Amino acid sequence: MKSISRRNILAGLGAVGVLSATGAIAQEIIGSELVARHNVSSFRSHRWQDHFNNLRNGAILSDTKSRMLQYWSEDERILKVFPTSVPLTEDLTRLGYTSVVRMVEGPSWSPTPSMLKRNPEWPAYVGPGPENPLGTHALYLSWQYYRIHGTHDTRKIGRRSSNGCIGLYNEHIQELFALTKNGTQVKLI
Repeated sequence: MKSISRRNILAGLGAVGVLSATGAIAQEIIGSELVARHNVSSFRSHRWQDHFNNLRNGAILSDTKSRMLQYWSEDERILKVFPTSVPLTEDLTRLGYTSVVRMVEGPSWSPTPSMLKRNPEWPAYVGPGPENPLGTHALYLSWQYYRIHGTHDTRKIGRRSSNGCIGLYNEHIQELFALTKNGTQVKLI
């Protein structure tokens, strides 16, 4: 018989679906305000009003400190929260406002000139498929070389592991890809 432990209880609750992705965010309503608190996973829930003037074309907020991405639909009916990978270092991290300018299912990848300088052994081109670091889908941002994309290497999510992009599990980028469009607002903080 297994001993009773916090890990076994949580595993059991997760197996029966009691825990959900949105349940990982510690929030409470105080009066009429939604108040976000840090929890064990360090996700912080944000209000779109604190970052965007409106939700025209939808909005994506990527929090590089808590390693999470939030998406709001234009009509406010959809709110999604996803764990992410973030850039390895601060100098690879670009913060501020941008937008989705191109969407590609089955993207190809070429390292940037600075990546090739740091890693001359890397290939100059990788086509779509399991070896592609962009995963199954990519949202190209108005900043050159910056993307929100999937990854086949699931160990990267929740870590500082990218060369500047925001990475999601392939199933999450597929879901986000279906919700966004060219012109979706993006902010990285």
